[in-house]
Amino acid sequence: MSTLLCFGLGYSAEHFVAAYGDGFERIIGTVRGAERAAVLNAHLPGRLKALLFDGSFATLEVKDAIRDAAFVLVSIPPNETGDPVLAVFADALAHARRLRAVVYLSTVGVYGDHDGEWVDEETPAKPGSVRGRARLRAEREWQDFGSRHGTAVTILRLAGIYGPGQNALVRIEHGDVRRVVKPGQVFTRVHVDDIAQAIDAAFARSASDIFNVADDEPSPPGEPLAFAAQLMGTALPPEIPFDEAVESMSPMARSFWQECRRVKNDKLKCVLGVNLRYPTYREGLRALFEERSRSVASD
Repeated sequence: MSTLLCFGLGYSAEHFVAAYGDGFERIIGTVRGAERAAVLNAHLPGRLKALLFDGSFATLEVKDAIRDAAFVLVSIPPNETGDPVLAVFADALAHARRLRAVVYLSTVGVYGDHDGEWVDEETPAKPGSVRGRARLRAEREWQDFGSRHGTAVTILRLAGIYGPGQNALVRIEHGDVRRVVKPGQVFTRVHVDDIAQAIDAAFARSASDIFNVADDEPSPPGEPLAFAAQLMGTALPPEIPFDEAVESMSPMARSFWQECRRVKNDKLKCVLGVNLRYPTYREGLRALFEERSRSVASD
């Protein structure tokens, strides 16, 4: 048994801890706000210790956690100057004698636009957005750190994440649906449970490599919405052409829609040995719908 340190207790990290946390003696995670830290420490006493890290200031508590950590999961996004964890804690991590492996959660956005063609880990990264370039820079910083200090660093490039509380079913239920149509556009997705599997496999194998974490079926953006509506017996709103919808999109959403690629996951399966629980959005949404139905029935 050993200590896991999560830099950033976000959606994916929390699901990993929930699914695989029993494999660690201690779990320590950082959050940005004191209120959230208090809530986590009150609800999960003894299982998880939440510490504050605002991305810029090194506290003694976090430094102590680094000293004891055998495994480090990094899900904090980079800022304009680079990776905030390495900017603040590179020296502490370099001297962490128990440290065995680091997993860094990145994004398939580092590939940039490929006009709908397939990409894999050998495809040169050519991010077209500021966010994508920052992610690629952070990936390389972590790889350099691993090379310099003999630490296994796994880069997991995540596709569009969905799962409990964050999926097409929830969007439809809340009325947060715009059926934007852009001919030829496809997105690649992955269920958060399969991300948790990938993290676990990366730690188990201490793999110093890059892996795409994506499901088997890139598809047009409207297909998961239509499938979710079918499960719920709900009609969808009319389609909106992309050229019309783009005028009201945020810059981030606009950049998201301006890139199109299909992401291969062969290496995830063959090298890390991950057997996807939800190989397409259909299995994932159906499982979420069934869980939702059981929850409603039990209320």
